[in-house]
Amino acid sequence: MTNHSSYESMLQKQLILPQNLLTSYKRMNMNETELAIILQLWRYQQEGVNFPTPAELGQYMTISEEECSMLLRSLIQKGLVEILDEKGPDNIIQEKYSLEPLLIKLFQPEPKKKETKDAPKESLFPLFEKEFGRPLSPFEIETINIWLDEDNYQEELIKTALREAVLMGKLNFKYIDRILAEWQRKGIKTVQEAKHHGKQFRNNQKTNAGPVSPKRDVSLYYNWLEDE
Repeated sequence: MTNHSSYESMLQKQLILPQNLLTSYKRMNMNETELAIILQLWRYQQEGVNFPTPAELGQYMTISEEECSMLLRSLIQKGLVEILDEKGPDNIIQEKYSLEPLLIKLFQPEPKKKETKDAPKESLFPLFEKEFGRPLSPFEIETINIWLDEDNYQEELIKTALREAVLMGKLNFKYIDRILAEWQRKGIKTVQEAKHHGKQFRNNQKTNAGPVSPKRDVSLYYNWLEDE
């Protein structure tokens, strides 16, 4: 006698995917390994796990944890995956991977891209990674996307804020975010105004607390740091 319950259990564990995901991933500039990451994220979400780690993803793939982390960053940079905050048990804020940007690209006509708007993201990521001396985390990539797309900070102002953080020896995203918020509050909109404000701030710091010793040799910075 056939055990029908075992087949029913098997069917309940099927992963339902849109067909055009398999026909459109190349158009969305994904390779087969990135597609596999998407499928794993999809499966984890179906199982109630919304923020799997690179190690958890890697255990079902033929690539390493480091490669999984790199591919997650790539998918976020391409605007196919994003990180959202949601309330979990006891109203604790938890992070989750959202595939909504991917689904929008699959089911809605893609608007014409403005190269002038998309280009800054591509130039900012490697700049931050070179200054930090390491690859950016998915959360840090998402922070830069928010600065550009939601806060509408100009690319050059973000670069200048990074420069100020370097000069102050406080190279972290929270400090850079505070700099950008302060400039917005004071109506600073140009690089020249930001540099002038930063120079005044550093001079005040030196007057009140003595000279600030940067953590890194400023002579090694990029050209964009040397036009004081």
